[in-house]
Amino acid sequence: MQSIKAILKEGHKVASGQANDSPYPEGSIKMQAPYFKKHGVNLDSYYLATLNLSISPYRFEMVSPEFTVQKLEWAESFPAEDFSFSKCEVLFNKSSYKGLIYYPHPETKIAHFHDQSLIEVIVQYIPNIEYGDELELVLNNKEIKIEK
Repeated sequence: MQSIKAILKEGHKVASGQANDSPYPEGSIKMQAPYFKKHGVNLDSYYLATLNLSISPYRFEMVSPEFTVQKLEWAESFPAEDFSFSKCEVLFNKSSYKGLIYYPHPETKIAHFHDQSLIEVIVQYIPNIEYGDELELVLNNKEIKIEK
């Protein structure tokens, strides 16, 4: 396991459904969850949104994820997408929260791209967290490579 400091950044708010222009009013994660569950990725214990964690100046690469779901057709009128997941832990305010690195493969994703220094995490609900807060992300270094 490897630990890295991260800063919570504001995202596109599509995953949570809070974006005004989102094509997914309930949020993309809530819509995707039943499909992921059919493929062995159960999100029932997580808050159905993503945290956007900046690890800048470092970058990450998903090298051997625990779970990969390929060619998932989860939204009508949009092409199938590939997703990978890796278990992680978020440490904030002396508490630990279980989570999953959520990685929609850029080569199949339709919009809202992030640079390689921003990691999306689906995690248990974290009270009192705000944009700009620093936290620690614990991840499996056999599944995710961190480099400068």
